[in-house]
Amino acid sequence: MQFEVWAPLTGHVAMRLDGATYDMTRDPDRDGWWTAEAPAADGSRYGFLLDGEGPRPDPRGRRLPDGPDGLSAVVDFDALAPRRTPTPAPPPRTGLQDAVLYELHIGTFTPEGTFDAAAARLGHLTALGVTHVELMPVCSFAGRHGWGYDGVAPWAVHEPYGGPAGLARFTAAAHEAGLGVVLDVVHNHLGPSGNHLPAFGPYFTDTHHTPWGSAVNLDAAGSDEVRGYLLGSALAWLRDYGIDGLRLDAVHALADDRALTFLEELSAAVDDLAADTGRPLFLIAESDRCDPRTTTPRAVGGLGLHAQWNDDFHHALHCALTGESHAYYADFAAAPLAALAKTMTRAFFHDGTWSSFRGRTHGRPVDRRRTPAHRFLGYSQTHDQIGNRALGDRLSASLSPGLLACAATVTLTGPFVPMLFMGEEWGARTPWQYFTDHPDPELAEAVRSGRRREFAAHGWKAEEVPDPQDPATRDRSRLDWSEPEQAVHARLLDWYRTLIALRRTHPDLRDPDLAAVRVAHDEERRWLTFRRGEVRVIVNLSAEPVTIALGRNGVRVLAAWEPLEHPGPDGRIHVPGESAAVLAP
Repeated sequence: MQFEVWAPLTGHVAMRLDGATYDMTRDPDRDGWWTAEAPAADGSRYGFLLDGEGPRPDPRGRRLPDGPDGLSAVVDFDALAPRRTPTPAPPPRTGLQDAVLYELHIGTFTPEGTFDAAAARLGHLTALGVTHVELMPVCSFAGRHGWGYDGVAPWAVHEPYGGPAGLARFTAAAHEAGLGVVLDVVHNHLGPSGNHLPAFGPYFTDTHHTPWGSAVNLDAAGSDEVRGYLLGSALAWLRDYGIDGLRLDAVHALADDRALTFLEELSAAVDDLAADTGRPLFLIAESDRCDPRTTTPRAVGGLGLHAQWNDDFHHALHCALTGESHAYYADFAAAPLAALAKTMTRAFFHDGTWSSFRGRTHGRPVDRRRTPAHRFLGYSQTHDQIGNRALGDRLSASLSPGLLACAATVTLTGPFVPMLFMGEEWGARTPWQYFTDHPDPELAEAVRSGRRREFAAHGWKAEEVPDPQDPATRDRSRLDWSEPEQAVHARLLDWYRTLIALRRTHPDLRDPDLAAVRVAHDEERRWLTFRRGEVRVIVNLSAEPVTIALGRNGVRVLAAWEPLEHPGPDGRIHVPGESAAVLAP
């Protein structure tokens, strides 16, 4: 078996494999690369000695049985659980318009916190009607429990979740159930604990500085190989595990001044892989820029990603539901229904407008003639928007079931690709809190004190902010699977199922034309209506009933959270407080 490693600044490289040591030789055709041939099999443990120091795990190692500081293990992908032909995901060229995504965290989706336990719950998701499972990061990180955004080995799978074999089994089970799989990957930084990459080469650069320190090297000397490292990792998830798409974390934090950006390279590589394999593959960006170029095709000057999260939609909806106005919500709070209406028809609220949170103008307009609505994901809750709150409180902690139903209605019948966060479909009462398991005591204390300091600026006392390192914080964040059987939760779950089914059976609810969306609202009386072709949606956020003039009669009620009479001859309809309805001719 051939082993190779990029270590351009090292004078001598050796490999420790199953207790034996093998000298490696420089590759004459690839600068900085070292190679060696040695007998190995699935599970063989190995690492690299750099100028006699080590051994360190392989930067491209596919398995770390003992965690980021242990040796790598060889993975024979042909020996993994049978991987059935992946279920086709929505084609990247025609968009994700038929998709409904479900974001989940393997470690807290079930009490066991493993791939196999999550696979056992896939029946719940198929009954719900979602089309894709979006996994939060599963790369190896220090400790046992965490969100996954401190990963240090972009090619390896976190062992406590079940390692490579567990991920392969989960993906196969999802495909057999008719579900696509999306994986959240992080390229903008790596975690501080267990990160061995700097010892191998210039994976990081001081040319740029980020909130996490030195930037991942995408544009300085040696960046060709670093880009190749990240590109190879991304393609490996899609190729070797049958993953259908990737969610790219915080692409606005990628420091990259090259003419051909890393994101364009990645987009082209994924499209090429899709063409080679005959499988539709896609990339979904998280971006703070409100820049339509993120999802504009490369052929016309864009980055070529297939979709992006739309936080502006979330912020407007959140303000309309809760009345909150702190931090970035301040930009949306003055007239939240107007802000929501703008996002539903123009995607971005900030499209060159003043942002008080940033202290400057922000964003640029979306060309609605050329940009389909399914370039954007819409959601009322995500891991970030819940977990970045001091207590990790979901909407269900403060909103009535009726308002939760309203949030679901706007999200699932609106113009964007809907995404749910695990448990929201039944109004889970369990919080989703920020939790870590850093083995390094100094790092653990820095994270603990840093989070408390962050929220102290907003009036929180230190003892009120959950300790990320306390195992109880993670335990509180696990879903309670007895809740969906309780009446109040079961009713909301049925509402989600109904709305998803309507989205599937009514093409108007998947129409990609943003310009065709028609929205009316009353800020003072707190109601909003919108049209998607022949389908009309009514949402009353007020506790008081309202009467709304539809302008026509002869419509039927497809679904209603509260009992609803048909419009009278004058086309006026009476809507109960904190309720929603979907109508059609």
